[in-house]
Amino acid sequence: MKKLVVSLAVMGMVLSVASCRETTGEKAEEAVEAAAQDTENNLERAGEAIEEAVEETGEALEAAGEEIEEEVEGTDDMNGDDDN
Repeated sequence: MKKLVVSLAVMGMVLSVASCRETTGEKAEEAVEAAAQDTENNLERAGEAIEEAVEETGEALEAAGEEIEEEVEGTDDMNGDDDN
């Protein structure tokens, strides 16, 4: 009878350890999936920020180019008036 009780107790501990391992494994898998999703979201946001920065830089360069053209044209007009 003692052997039966001890055997049942040992089996119970083995099963509880096995179920803890499954739970731990599931939690670890969920954590990895959550981390992967977070990484994907962060990369997407970073990509959007880069695209926005590129657009803003392009607009700023275009505006600067227009200002330079206006200054050059204004200088040419001044120089042209001096020659006449």
